[in-house]
Amino acid sequence: MTAPAPEATEKVLSTLNSDGSRRWLEPRLSRGRFLRRRFAVAWGLIALFTLLPYLRINGKPPILLDVPNRRFTLFGTTFLPTDTMFLMLLLLGIFVTIFLLTALFGRVWCGWACPQTVYLEFVYRPIERLTGGKSPWSRKLGLDRFPSGVRRIVRFVLYVALSMFLAHTFLAYFVGVESLARWVRSSPFVHPVAFAVMALTTVLMLLDFAWFREQVCLVACPYGRFQSVLLDRRSVIVGYDPHRGEPRRRPRDREPGETAGDCIDCGACVITCPTGIDIRDGLQMECVHCTQCIDACDAIMDRVGKPRGLIRYSSQAELADEPHRMLRPRVIAYPVLLLVVVGLLSTTLARRQSADVTVLRGLGTPYAELGSGLISNQLRVKVVNRTEEPRAYTVEVLDEPAIEIVSPDNPLNLDAGAAGTAILFLNAPRELFRGGGHELRLRVSDGVDFDRTMDWKILGPFDGAIGGAP
Repeated sequence: MTAPAPEATEKVLSTLNSDGSRRWLEPRLSRGRFLRRRFAVAWGLIALFTLLPYLRINGKPPILLDVPNRRFTLFGTTFLPTDTMFLMLLLLGIFVTIFLLTALFGRVWCGWACPQTVYLEFVYRPIERLTGGKSPWSRKLGLDRFPSGVRRIVRFVLYVALSMFLAHTFLAYFVGVESLARWVRSSPFVHPVAFAVMALTTVLMLLDFAWFREQVCLVACPYGRFQSVLLDRRSVIVGYDPHRGEPRRRPRDREPGETAGDCIDCGACVITCPTGIDIRDGLQMECVHCTQCIDACDAIMDRVGKPRGLIRYSSQAELADEPHRMLRPRVIAYPVLLLVVVGLLSTTLARRQSADVTVLRGLGTPYAELGSGLISNQLRVKVVNRTEEPRAYTVEVLDEPAIEIVSPDNPLNLDAGAAGTAILFLNAPRELFRGGGHELRLRVSDGVDFDRTMDWKILGPFDGAIGGAP
């Protein structure tokens, strides 16, 4: 007989019961000034996420991550895999910006802008409240009169429809709205891979927002665990003021003449928390700074005639009565680093040309001696057309009339955004070579706006060498 698992002696996660089973959270909605602001921000972000694939900048979508073709469009500019420096600087800039915002404003991303929080708290949970019969709108619409089983089916159908919509919108960032519209109107058997990706994304969305929910923030997302290095004692947090609130007592439990704090131990801040924590226990990994506890506590303070701000935006230092100090090392270091990254990024973009050219030697022997006394070098010229129109790229040797270029690929015709390789044979008189080589200048141009000159060394025999490679 298997012995029952021992119960935990202390709290491990806010979503776990002492016996290890999951504690399902149904946070009570607390209306207030911060909820109204978050509502406006959240629905603005939802509208932006939905409409962004349909907008156009320079004839291109603002964001299109074409992974199969390795073409990434950001705000009207297309970047290719050769833009490794740009992509590296862009990612570094994003990370430094997150570090700076966290140092200044705490977990503002988690509570106000993270898609997990936005869609869970402002789309999926409102649907749950509406179909659960507990929302005022449920009673106004008469939904509370339907059996709970019917309401659960309606909720599931709405969840699936919403998850499919999000999956299609998400997919539009990778394939474009034109391809997506064409796929939606055709049979899934015509595009099985895209359909499988959409179906899998729908299932993942459904599992995330209908099942895992706050567990994604508490277990999967590493952001909360990075608080120890991203925050310091003067970073903005949502905090409870223990000097003002303690000792906490319910009004009915207070003895005559007893001195008690402003906290009446009503638990409103706990039952409204979407991650199930007690903000009065101090800074915790699970807190996403959603400010629901602030709105709940402010409402209670208004009712009992106490000033607002028992729970507020503050810092650990201020809550410990330390003097306010805005400037600190990380607040100075992060902007400086961000300026350096932005400067390098701007320089990289300014120096970017309309084509990428790479010259490589041919495969096989370094050179070949022709019967006519000419030495032939094979070159491979790889060109990437970055423009949005076809271009013809011509390769020529400057100031060397004795050197002949033989190639069926010169000029190299490339469509917009295409890449190609021209195979060229440079035939030079034997007498040009000294010490096994000859320096020359290659020019690659498209006759429009691209013109690049580079030094190159063709190989040949050493002085007095007869035939073959050295």
